[in-house]
Amino acid sequence: MRKLMIASVLALAACGVDGEPVQPTGGVNVSLSPSGVGLGANVGLKKGPLRIGLGL
Repeated sequence: MRKLMIASVLALAACGVDGEPVQPTGGVNVSLSPSGVGLGANVGLKKGPLRIGLGL
């Protein structure tokens, strides 16, 4: 449910409904350590100098 809500907000903002389009950003992190493999992800929005993000 949470992923669907985030994807909906990103899609709505990126299409330019509220004005100029907002550039979505994202990334995936993979780390290796002696105790195992770690995975992480981040998503966000960028409009001019303003950036908003969420890390998982």
